[in-house]
Amino acid sequence: MAEKNIKEKVESAKDGLPSNEDVIESLVKGVEDVCVEVDDKNENVKERKEINQSPSTSELKNDKIKNKETDCFNLKSKVFEQDEPEEINNVDNEDDDFIDEEHLKDLEFDYSEEDKETYKNEAEDLKNVGNNHFKTGEFKEAALNYTKALRICPFAFSKNRAVLYANRGAAKVKLGLNESAIEDCTKAVELDPQYLKAYLRRAQLYEQTDKLDEALADYNKILEIDPLHRDALFASKRLPEQINERNERLKSEMFGKLKDLGNMFLKPFGLSTNNFQMVQDPNTGGYSINFTQNPNQS
Repeated sequence: MAEKNIKEKVESAKDGLPSNEDVIESLVKGVEDVCVEVDDKNENVKERKEINQSPSTSELKNDKIKNKETDCFNLKSKVFEQDEPEEINNVDNEDDDFIDEEHLKDLEFDYSEEDKETYKNEAEDLKNVGNNHFKTGEFKEAALNYTKALRICPFAFSKNRAVLYANRGAAKVKLGLNESAIEDCTKAVELDPQYLKAYLRRAQLYEQTDKLDEALADYNKILEIDPLHRDALFASKRLPEQINERNERLKSEMFGKLKDLGNMFLKPFGLSTNNFQMVQDPNTGGYSINFTQNPNQS
């Protein structure tokens, strides 16, 4: 009898408690309400609310996972882009030619002697690749490999870097990039002031670009290093005359322009520059200006 009463009390207590299904349904509904409230600004959720359709818990969970996967993918892409070595594809682009020397010097402070030797050897390998391209007429590829080598060759090996700059200059000459080639030759002689081949190449480029004074200075520098250098000896005798001829030509062009300008101002007064004659004093070499009323009359 007592057992029966106990069972009835238990059954009665059970009837007052919610079932497991009721508890789960209540929790799910609570989660859905919270998600809807938090994501109220989301346009997709607004649309669902307008048509009285709330996303299920599984849908929300899947969306969250997809968003996380997308974020992770984007993060990995950014890291990959940052860590990926910069490739140089076109030597005509200034960025492809650029050597961040300050950054390289900063990095070199942390190099051990073994590190420096390793990077020097890697640069030497790239130089050899560039040399092979140069020999086969692939001048663009040669220049790119010299640039790659310059980006890793330690500054402790200044002569190695000088050779790389000079070689890149030679490749640029073949590509018709004379001004840029001059800059590379200049870097080469700054790193190695006794680098005769770099002086010679720069002197020849100066001649081609009508910078005769600069060319003569380089040829004279070559003669300081090698007094019997044939090309430099010949150029040192040839160029002074060419420079004088060029200066006389420029002087004539300048006087011609000044004459035209003078005639423009004198014309309203019925005069021209022909009314003014410059007479040189044989003793002093100076000039005096004489006015002639009728310059055409003898």
